[in-house]
Amino acid sequence: MPDVIHRDRHLMIVDKPPGLLTVPGRTPDRADCLISRVQRVVPEALIVHRLDMDTSGLVILALSTDMQRELSRLFRERLIRKEYIAEVFGMPDQKSGTIDLPLICDWPNRPRQMVDFENGKLAVTHWEITGKTKLGAKVRLTPETGRSHQLRVHMLALGTPILGDNLYNRDGSNQASDCLRLHASRLQFDHPVTGKKLDIKAPGMGW
Repeated sequence: MPDVIHRDRHLMIVDKPPGLLTVPGRTPDRADCLISRVQRVVPEALIVHRLDMDTSGLVILALSTDMQRELSRLFRERLIRKEYIAEVFGMPDQKSGTIDLPLICDWPNRPRQMVDFENGKLAVTHWEITGKTKLGAKVRLTPETGRSHQLRVHMLALGTPILGDNLYNRDGSNQASDCLRLHASRLQFDHPVTGKKLDIKAPGMGW
C-alpha cells in the first residue's frame, strides 16, 4: 500500500513510488499497479488521473463515482494546480520561463510524444530553477495542461533533459541516474464537497 498523504470521506491522496504503473498494463506481468495495491485496502478507491510509471509523487483517488466525476471535472477545467520537482542535465540560460509547445503522439514510436505546431494539442509548462546539482539544476515545474509526457518533452526541448529519462534522452544523460528524476510534489485545489482549500505536499522525492 503506498503512503497515504491525505484521506477524508470523499477522496484520498497517495504518494506513488517510481517504477509503479498507476493502472494495470495490457499484459499479465503488468498487473501490479497503484490502484490494485490501494484497492486491496480501500476497495472503493477509483482512479482520477495518472502519473507515468517512472514518475513518483502525488496521485488523487476518489472514494465514490460522484467524487470521481467531480475531480475529473476539476482536472479538465484546470482547477487543480500541480507542481513537480525535477533534476535536469545542464543549466538553463534563464532562471525561469514558460514553454508553450503543442504536443502529439509520435505514432511510429509510441508512447513517445513530439512537438507538432500544426496538429499538436496545447501544452504549457512554467519552470523555475530552485537549485544547482552536480550535473545541472533542480527545477520546479508547474504545468497548465496535462499532456502525456509533457514535462519530459518540454524540458528536452529546452535543452535540459530530465535525468534518468531513458525514453527521450539519447545523449547519455539518461545514464546519470538509475531512475527518472521527476516527482509530483504538490497539489492545490478546493475540496469539491467542503470547499476547503487543500494544499498537499509530498514528504520527499521518490528517488
